[in-house]
Parts: sequence; structure tokens; C-alpha cells
Amino acid sequence: MSAIYHASAQDAATRSQRVGGVILTGRTPRPLRASPSAPHPHASPATPLLAPAGIHHHHRARHLRTRSTQPAAPLPYNLPADANVSASASISDAAASTWDVAQQPSTSGQTARSAAAPRRVCIFVEPSPFTYVSGYKNRFTTMIKYLVEAGCEVLVVTTGKGFTLPGVDSSSFCDQPETFCGARVVSALSFGCPCYLQVPLSFALSPRIWREVRDFRPDLIHCSSPGVMVFAAKFYAWLLKAPIVLSYHTHVPSYLPRYGIQYLVPAMWGFLRILHATAHLTLTVSPAMVDELLNNRAVDDRKQIQVWKKGVDSDTFHPRFRSETMRARLTGGRPERPVLVYVGRLGFEKNLFFLRELLDRNPGVSLAFVGDGPARSELQSVFRGTPTTFLGMLHGEDLSAAYASSDIFVMPSESETLGFVVLEAMASELPVVAVRAGGIPDIIRPEDSGVTGFLYEPADVDKASELIGALAADPELRARVGTRARQEVGKWDWRAATMHLLNVQYPIAMAAAAAQYGKALGSVAEGVLAQQPPQQLAPSPA
Repeated sequence: MSAIYHASAQDAATRSQRVGGVILTGRTPRPLRASPSAPHPHASPATPLLAPAGIHHHHRARHLRTRSTQPAAPLPYNLPADANVSASASISDAAASTWDVAQQPSTSGQTARSAAAPRRVCIFVEPSPFTYVSGYKNRFTTMIKYLVEAGCEVLVVTTGKGFTLPGVDSSSFCDQPETFCGARVVSALSFGCPCYLQVPLSFALSPRIWREVRDFRPDLIHCSSPGVMVFAAKFYAWLLKAPIVLSYHTHVPSYLPRYGIQYLVPAMWGFLRILHATAHLTLTVSPAMVDELLNNRAVDDRKQIQVWKKGVDSDTFHPRFRSETMRARLTGGRPERPVLVYVGRLGFEKNLFFLRELLDRNPGVSLAFVGDGPARSELQSVFRGTPTTFLGMLHGEDLSAAYASSDIFVMPSESETLGFVVLEAMASELPVVAVRAGGIPDIIRPEDSGVTGFLYEPADVDKASELIGALAADPELRARVGTRARQEVGKWDWRAATMHLLNVQYPIAMAAAAAQYGKALGSVAEGVLAQQPPQQLAPSPA
């Protein structure tokens, strides 16, 4: 760690420069010119590339002693000269103007990176979205894909090989791909989460990781939350004077009572306050989670939290993948029976034992669990003697076929921050029966219950059983609701959601960082100075 402090202190030379009406006084940026043998991906004949403040870069470039003659680009939201005093009002106004629109469907056709958007984005995410199957896997992998497609450089720091106890599934503690869709991937030494040993976590605090992040020169750092990797992401962002965005994906306070440790809930909210207090922007995946974080003071200001728009790959999850072979697997060889399906982690917090009562009340229905987790063995014991199958983890077309070959999707979990599997089921034209809790009502609106899906109140086994019985007995009702469900999720597009993140939400964090650091803007200012015309993308398919 001393090496990290030494590197930061060594780069403490300062200067002043006027950019877009703002006096910037910070560590001296060094203009770079790309080597003819290894051109920098963002270099152009007309625009010298500026290195972020506070970092000496000696790789793949030669230092120039001349200053750039290009006109300075304005900072996001036109920060005034006295940035420390008055910028926060501009940031609040900008955040307020975009908070509501972030909850609307991603129907924008914008497919270009704006001048105010970051060019180099460093993403810290644990567990790995490449080797650990979880609800946010598709969100992060598609985000990375479309950020690169928009012309961004992306560095991903995630969990890799590590240590776990004997007998614990260690399949996620493995080497990561070196690249993903054009993004560079760096893996950090991992360890098992104390309460969930199959889940890899990492502190990501090492000279090796620091050098990777420092040399990448991020304009913005984005980190998944909660987790321990957040501390590394925030520390590196502080050293580099870079904006830090935290996105909240796992609602741990609602999980703890399911594991008999509800006394830790206040401490967990305190931990979340520590994580998010200094974030320049917090993202969560549903308006319900926005309210939850605000009500428990994990975030103090509504203008500093936004909804990260949802999306679904409606081509991967499609009714055309229906398969009689898969249906036979789902029903244990009795494909004539209506089959309920649950897809996701088999965790105690998912309220999956609730489904036993639904089976008992609907004896003509089969149930299939797709997924794995710590509750699997106990679930197999509880459901023994019932028409229930456990298929384990499925991927690719097998997963698509499991959705499309079922009749009804069930979601009893009361702790979902969003529920991506619900979106995937709806895209597969499955009618969904789900509890009205967490982020689910942001997908199936209560006023649309019975139209795009069905909701029941928490613990209302009578209503849930009634809905299952009605759908199992009426194929036409299943088909009608399934068709409307697919039409509904057609509004949500991953490319448009990522463009909103890049062009609207990331610049809010950049402006907040500019206000915090005042005259020492570091890589925020340099990232804006080095902007080039955005790369146009092909229109999103209808």
C-alpha cells in the first residue's frame, strides 16, 4: 500500500488552466502524442491526447513539451469559476431533471456518445459477471458491450481465482477472460463471502491492481454495491480525483432475517451508508429501491440517486425456443401436465418453500427449479414426493428453452431489487405469477395485474394458489397474458439503457466530482478536454 501512496505523492505538481470559464488548478497533465508504431485508439491528427492529471504515463507514448493549441471544451453543466461554491446547485438541478425520466422505458433512439460523457470507464464488479450466474450478469455484460460499441475504452476489475473451504462449490473462483467484447478484464484474488461461501469477493487492493487502474487513466469509476471491492474502487477514485458511481444490486438487509441474523440489519444499513455517502452518484434498479435507500438514509439526497434503466434481450429469450425435449425434462417425463418454473438462485432468502403449498393445492401441476444454491438440498427434501424436478444451472439455448417450454413462471421472492428473470420470462411469453414486493411491481404494474402478469400480496397463499389454478386450467388465458407480457418488455432495450447511463447519468457524477474537487479536477477535466466527436452506432433493432 505504501507504493500506492508514494506514486500518488510523487505526482503532486500543480498548475492552473482556464477551461470553459473555470480555473482548474491541479496536478500537471502531460500532453501525449501517439507513437507511430502503436497509435492510441483516441488519437487524431487534430487533437493531441491529454493524460489525466496526477499520473505520469510512460507506456506506448512520447511526452511532448508543447501545450495543446486546441480550444478547451466546456465542462459538463458549465461549472462556474467558483466551482467549490456554486457548482452543487447546477448538479442538483441536472440530477432532478433526469431522475423521473430514468424510470421511463428506454425508447430513445440515441446511439452516440455525447461530448460530456466519459471516454474511459473503469468497472469494478463482484462477483464476476463472466463466470458467476446472478441477476446482474446480463446487465453488466450488455453494458460493457454497448459502452465499447459507443467508442468507450473499458477496464473491468472483477473476482478471479481464490480461496474457499473444502466441499464448497468453487466453480466461480476461476480465471477470467482477458478481454470481453473489446474490454480489458483484470482479475483480483478472491475469497468466499462469510455468509455465502459460494460467492467470491475481493478487496482488489494491491499494487498490481492499482497500476492497472492508474495506467488506464479512467474518466469515471463504476462499482457494484454492496461488497468489499467498493473500498478499493473508492480509494483509487480518490487518488485519481475521478468520479465514483455505485450501483446497488443486492438488497442484503432483506436477506438477513431469512438467515436468522435479523439483529444485523441496523448494522448493514450503517455499512451501506458508509459505502454510498461519498459516491458522486448512486444507481439502483427500481424506484422501489430508490425509496428504500432514501428511507433508511443509505443515500441522503434524492437528487444523488437514480434508477439505472432495465432491459432484456428479447431475441435470446423468445417463444421460438420451445422444445418438447426440454419440456420432458421440466416435467419429469410427463409433458401433458401444466408446469410451473422458477429460474434463479436457490437461496433461503428467495422464499421458495412457499411453492410447496401451491403444489399441494394444485395437484395436477408440475414444478421445475432451474438454478442452484445453498438451499437446494433442503428444497429437495421438502419437495420429495411431489412432481418437482431440479435441473441445476442452465445456460444459453438450454436456458431459453426452459423458459419457452414452461407454462407459468413463479416468483415468490420478496427481496428482489428488480427481478431480471421476470423480464426474461415475459420475453418468452410466459404468464408470471409474482409477489407484490421489491422491484417486481415496477415490471408488472399493480394496475396491469391480470393483463401483463399477476401479482399477489406477500404471504397470501390463497390468492397465489387461485392464480396458479386459473392459469393451469386455461391455455387461452396463458397465451393471452403471455403475448401481452412480451409486448410490455419490448419497451425495454439494453442499448438505449446504456446510452442513457453513458450520456445522462455518468455526466451527473462527473459534475459532482468537479464540484467536490474544485480546482483539482484531475481526470474529470482531462477527460472532457480530450473528447472527440461521438461514434455513431447502428440503430437498435425493432
